[in-house]
Amino acid sequence: MYTMNKFTKKDLLFSIITGLITGIIVWRIFDFLKAPSFGLPTHAWFILIVPVLWIIGVNLGYFLGRWIPLFNQFGKFAAIGFTNAAVYFGILNLLIAYTDIAKGLWYSVFIAVAFIVGTVHSYGWNKYWSFDAGETQAGGVEFIKFLSVSVLAGVINVGIASFVVNGIDPMFGMSAKTLANVGGVVGSGIALVFSFTGFKLAVFKK
Repeated sequence: MYTMNKFTKKDLLFSIITGLITGIIVWRIFDFLKAPSFGLPTHAWFILIVPVLWIIGVNLGYFLGRWIPLFNQFGKFAAIGFTNAAVYFGILNLLIAYTDIAKGLWYSVFIAVAFIVGTVHSYGWNKYWSFDAGETQAGGVEFIKFLSVSVLAGVINVGIASFVVNGIDPMFGMSAKTLANVGGVVGSGIALVFSFTGFKLAVFKK
């Protein structure tokens, strides 16, 4: 037996909003990195395609949740996680563009700043959409727990990203700016799994 969850109007609205946020930021990052546009005149097509992908992803989560209830939340958490990653990379690349620094100690500082901004941004989305927690705990206890898990995830993120960027030589002709983003991808991917586990078991547990 399982409790079947359905894709709601709230899911549709939040998928579109987070998808648009992600699409706009990815568009600007790809322009900054001068990435290939796949034969198209602009990277702005991300603004249209990402919301569609988010809708599909959340629906896929509900579909898999028929057998593994965990996925009912993980589909939404993944959409929020990728949106949060877009905010994270947007801040990271903004700092790199402003300072023209893409490695060393300052890179680690940039990663930390980007992660903090992304974490604050993600709190409301996770609380009211992914985990639909409502008012589950008094005062600031919930946010303190959220912040604690996020800080631990941030340490993992910064450590892994810094190791990739500062401990591994660029391969396949990658520029320092591209490697900086690769480091961020690896670090945030591992931190995403850690965050979901911590949020579900310790923060937004009903």
